[in-house]
Amino acid sequence: MGCSSCSSAKDGQPKGCKNNGTCGTDGCNKLTVFDWLSNMSLPSGAIPFHCVEVRFKNGRKNFYKNTGLSLSIGDIVATEASPGHDVGIVTLTGELVRIQMKKKKVELDGDEVKKIYRKATQKDIDIWQKARDREEEMKVRAREIAIKLELQMKISDIEFQGDGSKATFYYTAEERVDFRQLIKDFAKEFSTRIEMRQVGFRQEAARLGGIGSCGRELCCSTWLTDFRSVNTSAARYQQLSLNPQKLAGQCGKLKCCLNYELDAYIEALNDFPKTEVKLKTEKGIAVCQKIDIFKGLLWYAYEGEWMNWHKISAEDVNEIIAANQNNEKVASLEDFALELIEDNKADFENVVGQDSLTRFDQPKRSKRKRNRNKRRNKNTAATTEKNTTASKPKAKKAEGNTAAKSKNTNKSNNQRNKRRRPRNRNNDKA
Repeated sequence: MGCSSCSSAKDGQPKGCKNNGTCGTDGCNKLTVFDWLSNMSLPSGAIPFHCVEVRFKNGRKNFYKNTGLSLSIGDIVATEASPGHDVGIVTLTGELVRIQMKKKKVELDGDEVKKIYRKATQKDIDIWQKARDREEEMKVRAREIAIKLELQMKISDIEFQGDGSKATFYYTAEERVDFRQLIKDFAKEFSTRIEMRQVGFRQEAARLGGIGSCGRELCCSTWLTDFRSVNTSAARYQQLSLNPQKLAGQCGKLKCCLNYELDAYIEALNDFPKTEVKLKTEKGIAVCQKIDIFKGLLWYAYEGEWMNWHKISAEDVNEIIAANQNNEKVASLEDFALELIEDNKADFENVVGQDSLTRFDQPKRSKRKRNRNKRRNKNTAATTEKNTTASKPKAKKAEGNTAAKSKNTNKSNNQRNKRRRPRNRNNDKA
């Protein structure tokens, strides 16, 4: 089987992701090596390399001697163990195994390289699967026993041997732990051979895996095999904030990726002046406040004017320092200061190939917003008209009032005449 989420098909072949690295737990993709010699045939008369690489649970790998079996990547094999046998998956064959053994300094004729017994049968795979199904329950119970004994340790993982005769407990601890009583309790509780193996915090994160702050899988669980020391000086060179919560990974140590771009930063800093060197000008002494490595800029401020920063290029700063070394002073930093110009030019064009904005790029106004604007314009016009009317002379206003009064009088007379007419019609009919 390829990983814990894959099931076995006929003859023990993987049924799920078929060992292609696309399973749910991504167990098939841990510390894989790309076989770039797979499509190349050996020259005539050459003998294939007789060792293969076998992977076990959570990226644990070992090299084994092939005793005349026809093996390919993805085959499940039964390997030599002490005692009994173990079950793993072949991950690399051919000449690349020789290169990997040379890289990891594994001697071919040493006792470290054991042999492969056979291809795993269905019975071997069933025993292996049954043993692996017990690991999670055992891990919970083992942690309870360790807490009961008040041991300062953390049991991170349990790995059963392929034949189920031995269980290896991986743990981390900051200090030395006396687990003699713990082993006795484990052997009594689980009825199997117990082996305790201490690992570092980085090795624990590599075995368990996870997602980093970058959104990708942890480097140590996918491709990183050598753990180099990481210092806080790497963060200082890259102008990063010395915040332990941001610089630490899931293992609690400094992130390994701090070393990835360190060489580029150190090379770029060779052209920069030292930040502790002060600039001497006729206006005063200037102190460095900030630098931008990739843009090649530095910010300086006069002593006593800490809020007023001047942006200067690294070349100009080196020129000022060279003048100071010759006992010369420049007039001021303003002569070298650069104007802050924001570059709003797009790095790429529209995907469709349209450089200018189209009607689809313009924001749409809702109907409610248009109606609100109409009411606002109407109210503004009414207010303007009212102000204009109020600004007219009082004489015109009086004339308007007189005309309105006469109009009301005529209206009342007409209404009175209308009331009288029906009465006259009735009298005529009578």
